[in-house]
Amino acid sequence: MAVLKQNENFDPDSIHEEVFGIASDMVMHDSGFHYHKTKAQLLYAPSGCMTVTTSDRQFVLPPFRMLWIPANEVHRVNFRNIVAYRSVYFDDGYAEKYMNSSLKVLHVNSLLKEIVERICFWKWAPADSSQENIVKVFWDEISLAPEEKLVLKMPQDRRLKKTVEEWTVRNSMPPMLNKLAEEIGAVEKTISRIFKKETGLTYQEWRQQWRLQRSIELLVDGHSIGEVSHLLDFSSDSAFIEFLKKHTGSTPLQYLMKNE
Repeated sequence: MAVLKQNENFDPDSIHEEVFGIASDMVMHDSGFHYHKTKAQLLYAPSGCMTVTTSDRQFVLPPFRMLWIPANEVHRVNFRNIVAYRSVYFDDGYAEKYMNSSLKVLHVNSLLKEIVERICFWKWAPADSSQENIVKVFWDEISLAPEEKLVLKMPQDRRLKKTVEEWTVRNSMPPMLNKLAEEIGAVEKTISRIFKKETGLTYQEWRQQWRLQRSIELLVDGHSIGEVSHLLDFSSDSAFIEFLKKHTGSTPLQYLMKNE
């Protein structure tokens, strides 16, 4: 087990156990884009909220979601508030027996939460029988965990890719289409065509999905409805509540109760 300090370097590829975990409480973290050559990773935070960006997608991970990241998948982890960071690593050859090599966001039930906590805090050593039994239950629960579909596809066009990544890192609200066109020096029709082709959404639809992910992050981090409404440029608190209910089926309070 390793408890990481803020900004401490860690190379999971250097560890030779089949299954091992790390834990840390961090704030204002940006991992930068990286990948693990020989390790699959399960990323989870029992408190706080993380944003994970891959080469073509963005995920938001509140405490009732975890992300399975296959070996060699380039990704970047960002969070702006205090997060109880948990990461479980699996030797790639071993993980292939249980999980296919694709990114997955999975729902976390109370049993999975406790198992991940146990793995992240046990000693790095050959597994004893009790640990082997816990890992067996882990795989049973993972196989039954519902997959979550809230994901934001990222444009790959070179004129937009860097700009969009900066919005995540700097926590900047994506501008309206006419303002974006001015910023990157492209006409609105060209931007709209690129977004539709590469993300399946018009720019306005994509911007709304971005607002949805950011609103979840802000709510989990403890911001009030009024603060979220203001930060994300909603016309009123009630407009934000209706927006979240339309996209998730839950009011802000109901959504937060999923953490409990």
